[in-house]
Amino acid sequence: MNRNDIDAFLEEGEGVRLEFKRKVSSPEKIARTMVAFANTKGGSILFGVDDDKSVVGVDSEKAEVEMIRTAGATYCDPAIEPVVDIVAYNGKDVIVATVEESPEKPHFLIREEGAEERDGKALIRINDKTVIASREMTRILEAENPKAPPLRIAIGERERRLFEYLGNHERITVREFSGLIDVSRRQASRILVRLVRAGLLRLHTREREEFYTRGFDG
Repeated sequence: MNRNDIDAFLEEGEGVRLEFKRKVSSPEKIARTMVAFANTKGGSILFGVDDDKSVVGVDSEKAEVEMIRTAGATYCDPAIEPVVDIVAYNGKDVIVATVEESPEKPHFLIREEGAEERDGKALIRINDKTVIASREMTRILEAENPKAPPLRIAIGERERRLFEYLGNHERITVREFSGLIDVSRRQASRILVRLVRAGLLRLHTREREEFYTRGFDG
């Protein structure tokens, strides 16, 4: 990691795989972004860079690196170990914490250091925002884990009605599917998640909505 990498990050700007932080504020706030990166496509956090891309540097690199490592080890479940680089940039130090996309999804945020139970919320990255994953997205993340049980699926009347609906409409939500087949939202959710896992549907997550489309053409 060198100055050229920092220049490339600054040109790219914040997004699904990149976040700027002026300073290392608290382990929990750092852990939120780390969990979201691990559950999505991975990414890098630049400390010492403001939202307007101005490089302000960090005050105490040793203390701040320690806080970053504490965030990954203590506030993430399973724990996350970022790769941490310190880069000199125009006489100032920038800390880059890189988190790879995890094979151990989903990761959860632990609210308090030493808590015996996780917060219960997985986090994901949408554009340049960190958001709470829905119940459906959390289940899909669980299914991506190599330790997940094998998928078993059967196409019945409910699934046929769904695909008939999607033949005439571009998308459907859990609420709409629940009404279409007259079952609880929880039951509708489980059917949709299984179909996403089978590649028959795609889940689209936006900042304020979530919907499903066909996972195949024709």
